[in-house]
Amino acid sequence: MRTTDGDLVLGLYRSRHPRDVLEAAAGLGVARLDTASNYLHHRSHEVLRTAAGDLLPEFSLSTKVGYFPGEHSLDPARLRAAVEQAVKDLGREPDTVLLHNPEHARPGAGMLAQACMVLADAAQEGLCGSWGVSSWDPRPLVDLDAPSPDVLMVRAGLLVGVDVLEAAEALVTRWQPSQVWGMSPFDGSTAKAVWERFDPRIFLQRSAPATKVQAAFRSAYELPRVGAVAVGTDSVEHLRELVGALAYEVDDQVVLEYRQLLRARRQPV
Repeated sequence: MRTTDGDLVLGLYRSRHPRDVLEAAAGLGVARLDTASNYLHHRSHEVLRTAAGDLLPEFSLSTKVGYFPGEHSLDPARLRAAVEQAVKDLGREPDTVLLHNPEHARPGAGMLAQACMVLADAAQEGLCGSWGVSSWDPRPLVDLDAPSPDVLMVRAGLLVGVDVLEAAEALVTRWQPSQVWGMSPFDGSTAKAVWERFDPRIFLQRSAPATKVQAAFRSAYELPRVGAVAVGTDSVEHLRELVGALAYEVDDQVVLEYRQLLRARRQPV
């Protein structure tokens, strides 16, 4: 039984977009998919439309624009064309379009605001339901002003460095997004050695009978605090395990102590 307000978003980064996982997601109550124009060698939208087909209407769908074959660009005309192409390739308007890692371009405030306005205009014109920014490393963005996005997506979880964590929270304060989403709660893999050495179940209340994977995933909703976490898998069993994690509650005091430990261990610049 789900007790948390957090949502699980099935992320398609590094995914082959298998039909069985998409069917399982729909059956488990996962209501959101997240992809990007450059995923699956710039073919994610077309493959998703083919693989999901009749399932797509069951999901809220977010995608990202900003990476093009061989380069990253915040050029307004290219971003606009990318949004229009996404609609064609998906066969529907995305529910959310995110500006993909704008920090990659080291933008000034003017460039960032212009790129954001392209997506805001696209949403206003009905090419997508809402717009936002997805940032892997928000540190270069914290001093920049931008139109307030509907969604801000940032890295989340126990392996996020304190500087990135605090930059994400500073950006939330500065931009005041309507929603904050997390991503990459396992820093790319549940097979990393750190998950063997460390037991994240200490972050859960009342010694819950969770797996390490479930505890790490559930904890990600608090580091930083987000309303949804995008996580990728091509395994139905792994997806079921992650959905089960939403039944657990995090111990806020342990999270606070962990944050204090991160700050105390911060390396001097």
